[in-house]
Amino acid sequence: MKEQPVKFSSKTVHYFFDVDFSILTEHYPKEKLLLITDENVYGFHRQRLNGIKSIVIKPGEARKQQATVDAIILQLLEMQADKQTVIVGLGGGVVTDIAGYVASIYKRGVRLVQVPTSILAMVDAAVGGKNGIDVGEYKNQVGTIYQPDLLLFDYSFLSTLPREEWINGFAEIIKHACIKDDSQFEFLAHHTIDDFINDKNLLASFIEKNVGIKLNVVLNDEMETGERKLLNFGHTLGHAIEACYNLPHGHAISIGMVAAATLSNELASLSLPEKDAIKQLLRKYGLPVHFAFDTDKIWDILANDKKRENNHMSFILLNKIGEGVVQSIPLNQLKKLIHQRLLD
Repeated sequence: MKEQPVKFSSKTVHYFFDVDFSILTEHYPKEKLLLITDENVYGFHRQRLNGIKSIVIKPGEARKQQATVDAIILQLLEMQADKQTVIVGLGGGVVTDIAGYVASIYKRGVRLVQVPTSILAMVDAAVGGKNGIDVGEYKNQVGTIYQPDLLLFDYSFLSTLPREEWINGFAEIIKHACIKDDSQFEFLAHHTIDDFINDKNLLASFIEKNVGIKLNVVLNDEMETGERKLLNFGHTLGHAIEACYNLPHGHAISIGMVAAATLSNELASLSLPEKDAIKQLLRKYGLPVHFAFDTDKIWDILANDKKRENNHMSFILLNKIGEGVVQSIPLNQLKKLIHQRLLD
């Protein structure tokens, strides 16, 4: 077990790596703990939850809506959850987003613990305090930045993770390499996803490294006014494709990263060989690099992305692998590029 305190503007969050979920009851009275999880995680791990009160939601991105939040809050009231309640988000990115949002608004804020159970949640969704819900087909339009007390990394939860969710999560790991760490890019190129699935020590050290990459970005820009935007590499177009076509998040972001790499070759200094290397690495980890989409339909979603500022879009490009940059692109130029299928 390794404990790492991380000081944010609002509080110090304690990150516990390679720890057992059971330590929760060493930090809080069991009667004050209340889990928010989904049917998949609950079904696999119910015996491990040791009788802790639980609210169980249906899995999937489609549930990341205000209606789910309202239903959870009603259950909290029925269970007489008070200001001393500790909400524990146990699950993948959808669960940790919802749990963080609920904790931030219930009774104007209660304590929060995040226990991510997927690769994607461990390296991205649960780290940094951002949470949110979708509004119809528009992703993450409502939410808060709300830091937990603790973030627990219990790698044993990954034993029941389907292979497709490993692939889904590695999209965010490749994103980190593209924007911040060319040595990690090379490391990934010399390994396969099975290396990480089969080597617990390799996986543990790699997750910790990727948490560190994201934390370094977040701590430099906690409220996402500058550098934190880099974490959106591949997400602008990716979110629109995810919303329109109901693709897994990692798959949509992979397609978005290829698009952003193409644009980086046109508008920044990313070389053609580097662009091709990004596509090759994504393919190696089982992620898609091509997708036929309706450009008009995508544009309607993309134009309402939260990264839009008046008639410009903050778009994340690469000068080279390991060096992401935030570039403001006029909407009319971006629309023209999409309709020319430069980004497809």
